[in-house]
Amino acid sequence: MIRKNGPWTITDTQIKYKNPWIEVREDAVVRPDGKPGIFGVVRMKPGVSVLALDADDQVYLTDEFHYAIGARSLEVVSGGIDEGEDPLEAAKRELKEELGIEAGTWTPLGVVNPFTTVVESPAHLFLAMDLSFGPRQLEGTEDITAVRVPMAEALQMAMDGRVTHGPSCTLILKAAEFLRKKR
Repeated sequence: MIRKNGPWTITDTQIKYKNPWIEVREDAVVRPDGKPGIFGVVRMKPGVSVLALDADDQVYLTDEFHYAIGARSLEVVSGGIDEGEDPLEAAKRELKEELGIEAGTWTPLGVVNPFTTVVESPAHLFLAMDLSFGPRQLEGTEDITAVRVPMAEALQMAMDGRVTHGPSCTLILKAAEFLRKKR
């Protein structure tokens, strides 16, 4: 079935690989210049990223080993949205699972598409405040250490490269601006 995708025409699609988190497809296309070609797209499960901020202006980050990069990464809480799950509900679930935190105030700060050329992977961003703390509920694939730092330090970490996860950097910057305007 031929369909348009902006200035591209897709003439065929084949799923090359699929698991519960990602799908890799190859599209046979007619490029914007009219020539035939192929285009590969990786579709990842949509996700959420949460920055938890307490009354003392401290934020809670995660320090976690990530298989794909082969290293530990300092990030905000992040995870996938389950099928049929609302992004806010996914954000609440992930914050409780990874850090044992529940929040009384939730502020949505938009959606970021961290890879726009060949990866479809939207991440919904949230600022969580009015925090209460309880036990974590880590999944078997998670080895997470909680890191509490002042918001100003988290902002510096995003700027100097200690935080490299795209949605985390975006969320920290957006939250800093939101809080600056609010105060």
